[in-house]
Amino acid sequence: MIFHEYFGEWVEAYKVGAVADTTLRKYRLTHKSLRELAPTLDLQALDRREYQKLINDYAFTHEKLTTLDFHRHLRACLLDAYDEKIIERDPTRKAVIRGKMPAEKKAKYLNKDELEKLLQVLPLRLDSLGIDWLILLLAKTGLRFAEGLALTPGDFDFTNKKIRVNKTWNYKSKTDRGFMPTKNQSSIRDITIDSSLADQFEQLVEGLPADEPFFFDKQVRVFNATLNDYLKERCISAGVPVISLHSLRHTHASVLLAAGVSIPSVSKRLGHSKVSTTQDTYIHIIKELEEKDNNKAMDCMASLQGGGVDGSMEAVCDI
Repeated sequence: MIFHEYFGEWVEAYKVGAVADTTLRKYRLTHKSLRELAPTLDLQALDRREYQKLINDYAFTHEKLTTLDFHRHLRACLLDAYDEKIIERDPTRKAVIRGKMPAEKKAKYLNKDELEKLLQVLPLRLDSLGIDWLILLLAKTGLRFAEGLALTPGDFDFTNKKIRVNKTWNYKSKTDRGFMPTKNQSSIRDITIDSSLADQFEQLVEGLPADEPFFFDKQVRVFNATLNDYLKERCISAGVPVISLHSLRHTHASVLLAAGVSIPSVSKRLGHSKVSTTQDTYIHIIKELEEKDNNKAMDCMASLQGGGVDGSMEAVCDI
């Protein structure tokens, strides 16, 4: 039994319809890489040494984290094969994960001052809905790109200044563009927006069909890369680090956390299924805030002075 053929059948049997389309594409990319790297590798003959060679061959042209994902996909399949006694041993045991040196990372988010500079260079016009308004909206709400594209006028509650998020837009499909479910149940949420943004969008969507997306013609295919190129130009114009549209979501969360908004509140606003996801994603900001809080606590404690032999004290903690 050829390994890549078994893996392809395993993906179709256990992953199609059980995982999100984005995740399924990753499994199929793994299958493609496996077929290219080991077109004749026999599943039953696969041992630890052969498996390690396969992982090493993949790692030669991929970074370590990407190689780890490749390994996890293959390992899940091989463990099933082991459980079903198709193979006699687990060839993935004690596998060593390597990878080439990572490329220089792009900035993942902007701080508040940088975000303000970026927003100031956006040519926002109340007579035209376009990418500049999308950039502003993503930055101020933390919406995912596909969630932003799926918004319709009916999703806005201008009286209570909220946006209802309950769908996404399938912008990646060549032929089957349209509304899709959110990433998970927790992604269905209401996001509070500020008065300025509410007033602006109330004017922008006035008179538009309540249930139709408005940023782009729904018949036109939207390319994430094209919009990222546009955002890159705006970042350069503003003199701030170049970020992607998805990084606007990270920027939104980082700015809120730095302003003292609680982690559970930020997590709910982003639509994370678990608070731990928010903590893991923004651990760098959280650690910085913890250090600042520790300094505040020590300044407070240092201000407590003994009041004399009777033990009375005078202290004011300015927190």
